[in-house]
Amino acid sequence: MQFSKFESIVSPSRINRYLQASNGDTKKAMTLYRYNLHLSQEMFTIIGCFEVSLRNAIDNHFFKTLGSNWLKNSVQNNGIFNNKHCYFTTYSINEAIKNLKHNYTHNKLVAELGFGFWRYLFAQQQFNATGKNLLNIFPSKPTSSASNQYNNKYVFNQLAKINIARNRIAHHEPICFQSLFPTISTSEIREAYSIIMMFFQWLNIDSASYLYGLDHIKNICNKIDSK
Repeated sequence: MQFSKFESIVSPSRINRYLQASNGDTKKAMTLYRYNLHLSQEMFTIIGCFEVSLRNAIDNHFFKTLGSNWLKNSVQNNGIFNNKHCYFTTYSINEAIKNLKHNYTHNKLVAELGFGFWRYLFAQQQFNATGKNLLNIFPSKPTSSASNQYNNKYVFNQLAKINIARNRIAHHEPICFQSLFPTISTSEIREAYSIIMMFFQWLNIDSASYLYGLDHIKNICNKIDSK
């Protein structure tokens, strides 16, 4: 496709960053744009697989410690999240229940809640409210030391990096650049990917088998970074 046609479809403002990063080489800019789409597709799949794994591990844990209907019960009167400190969590659950209407089941409620919801269960107030035992979902988590604290705050902050990558992809933002600059770099995506692999290890999930045929992140990143 001619660059002028491509530009008219994508929009000049959107392709301009790719063009700057490619030093005005239109063919290279179009190739980089396609590589970015490929990386976005692959990374969103990996994040989706991780999200399902994480939320199921959390749900299974609280199923045992808080009961089979723990989410709905948590926002009832005297529920563990029914307080001003856990407003975001309570609001998210109530909105999800409202959206499900007569189709409500606990499993559908689990699927309705987004990545940010599950991340916030590691925030201090939510972590305390659920019994301070959520880190038990990670049987292979390293032992904390004076220099490295693998606590709920650490998990919360690491999940934030994955969440940022997820949101950027979901909003069709480029992920092949260094922050806001027109400089080719996959460092942020590589970091988010590494964090996901770390959490898979902590969860005792064989990521190589689980993601067989799906994970080509490093290869695509290498292609982008060599442009």
